Amino acid sequence: MSTYTRRNFLKISAATIAAASVGGKVASYAAENLGGARPPERGERRVPTFCDICFWKCGAIATVRDGKLWKIEGNPEDPISRGRLCPRGTGGIGHALDPDRLRTPLIRTGERGAEQWKAVSWDEAFGVIASKLAHLKAEHGPESLALFSHGIGGAHFHHLAKAFGTPNMAAPSFAQCRGPRDTGFTLTFGDGVGGIERTDMRNSDCLVLIGTHLGENMHNTQVQEFSEAVGRGASIIVVDPRFSVAASKAKYYLPIKPGTDTALLLAWMNVLVSEKLYDTEYVSKYGFGFEQFAASIRSYTPEWAFPETGIEPELIRATAREMARHRPASLVHPGRHSNWYGNDSQRSRAVALLNALLGSWGRKGGIYVASSVDIPAYPHIPYPKPARAALDNPGNRYPFAGEAITTGIREATITGKPYPIKAWMVYATNLLYSLPNQQETIQAIQNLDFLVVVDALPSEIAGWADVVLPESVYLERYDELSSDPFRDPFVSLRQPVVESPHDQKPGWWIAKNLGEKMGLGAYFPWKDMEDYLDHRLRGAGYTLDQLKRVGVVRGPKQPLYFEEGATPEFDTPSGKIEFYSLQLQKAGFDPVPVYTPPEAPPPGYYRLLFGRASVHTFSRTENNRILADVMPENALWVNTAVARGLGFKDGDYVVVRNLDGVRSNRIQVRATERIRPDCVYMVHGFGHTSKALTKAFGHGASDSQLLTRYKTDPLMGGTGLNVNFVTLESEV
Repeated sequence: MSTYTRRNFLKISAATIAAASVGGKVASYAAENLGGARPPERGERRVPTFCDICFWKCGAIATVRDGKLWKIEGNPEDPISRGRLCPRGTGGIGHALDPDRLRTPLIRTGERGAEQWKAVSWDEAFGVIASKLAHLKAEHGPESLALFSHGIGGAHFHHLAKAFGTPNMAAPSFAQCRGPRDTGFTLTFGDGVGGIERTDMRNSDCLVLIGTHLGENMHNTQVQEFSEAVGRGASIIVVDPRFSVAASKAKYYLPIKPGTDTALLLAWMNVLVSEKLYDTEYVSKYGFGFEQFAASIRSYTPEWAFPETGIEPELIRATAREMARHRPASLVHPGRHSNWYGNDSQRSRAVALLNALLGSWGRKGGIYVASSVDIPAYPHIPYPKPARAALDNPGNRYPFAGEAITTGIREATITGKPYPIKAWMVYATNLLYSLPNQQETIQAIQNLDFLVVVDALPSEIAGWADVVLPESVYLERYDELSSDPFRDPFVSLRQPVVESPHDQKPGWWIAKNLGEKMGLGAYFPWKDMEDYLDHRLRGAGYTLDQLKRVGVVRGPKQPLYFEEGATPEFDTPSGKIEFYSLQLQKAGFDPVPVYTPPEAPPPGYYRLLFGRASVHTFSRTENNRILADVMPENALWVNTAVARGLGFKDGDYVVVRNLDGVRSNRIQVRATERIRPDCVYMVHGFGHTSKALTKAFGHGASDSQLLTRYKTDPLMGGTGLNVNFVTLESEV
């Protein structure tokens, strides 16, 4: 058994914490719960905040009854949640009440893997970190530190890393999730679709979903608008190898062969152009290179696409005409997790070009023009200029990477080139589950001199740390303000609802106090988070007291569509929508997407697909008692005929093995006609190997363990993950 499957934490009991003299926070918590000096809180109070169970940051109101968390609801004043939370959001209390939460800073005392830890004070933990990083900085330069983070809570750690002097900071959300989509749309329109995708589904008359599982992927605003679109009779077209929840609502369902989406997109565009169904006025006014584009797609007919995709030519034509019938209120959803096959930026560019032909960019029912509230930054002294450039993309290997590449930092940590990375700081991202090929991640960790992990739970990545810092959960802390571009400009506040139960601390407090210990206090001139937030808010004409009362305020509305006065702006070299990309051509890439057939699975193997569930977020929530009781493990979707041929039936437990011999935990077969026979599917995030996650440990199978292979997108460095093939075996 591999080392990483045996990771465990020393269970720190209340007595152990007291013996370690961690501090007064734990003592006061114990005294309160034992009926000590602090009188118990009575009555009910409601506190506005915003959710952190996923990145959507929905406005919420938490209710505390007699001093204890009772429930969490949507904030009706918030334009994102619109007064409703998804199942994950309403289960957020389970995150705060998780008995397995990290309680105090931990320092590893033995070899990595020896599971020897001691509980220490924050001052001692900060002293170890500051001393170690100072030594590495002196010997290898500040650039030898890399930061990995996820979510809004990472902002202050980015500030700390920049103050330290490193340019090496990355989030898996780019190279392992949305990066190809953002690249494809930016190459076409000069802009992406945003973190909260600016899809105008509430006004769409035709909605096309290509591998986008709304109803399972619970991005709150979009799921609400999708439900409303279905309710008012919008035409839904779903392309997916699996008959998903979204597919069950579709007028047209296209069970495509995995990996052939670009072929379908090219055929759709061929129909629109050859039958002159596209928005000619829009394309003429805003487009660049249309004639070259039209010539490039001339051969991609529905008849050509049929043997590639498995979709009948007449169905391809019928769905293309359906889109054209409703334009410009026809929206081809850009998707989110777009790292599939390694050619993903070009596939996403094809999605963007299809939207351009329909005239949907900047139009009602398509992709609206978002705006945001401008909140001034808190002033600080200038950051030091790194002596060496970021190393995630050496030599500009991936010329259209708009953000840092996580796997590029990992590669440099393994090879030491172009210069060595000696320390990682990891905030709120379980890298063993978010990066492909766990063994490469482990190899990189073993090359490190030092690893610091900031987390709320004893995750798998925390098990490899030299120092573990326990963060307060979102219901116990202030965070950065949320003011993402959206249809309604807004700013929302996350604030403490209850106190942390043990010696956990907010991320901002950790970053500020660690920075001061490292001699970087001048970069954190604010007294506390209330001082920091109030200063920023007053610069925009608001106050912290105002936000604390209501949770969210809205800024002035701006035009959403070109026809309402929004200014058409395309930040491309031509200043227009680039149907034919000269910058791609100049860089040696296809100026118009082309189709390359995917690799076929070997006999007896099936393409492994994975996705989300409505009650879980990535690998973060499987230990949440509320959510785990609803869905304690995942299942393996297998075509009924395939399962029968292999000798398995619905409900049997099997083991999944990939081409590299990696075997999963046991997982239950879901034999169904709702999936093609050439692939299998499981929900991501299960199969935890950290024994300290007592609710999640060993439940279900981990797709992350099976993703040993990946193909790198040549445009931006993203990792295509749907290239792994697996077979099914009996448990024994």
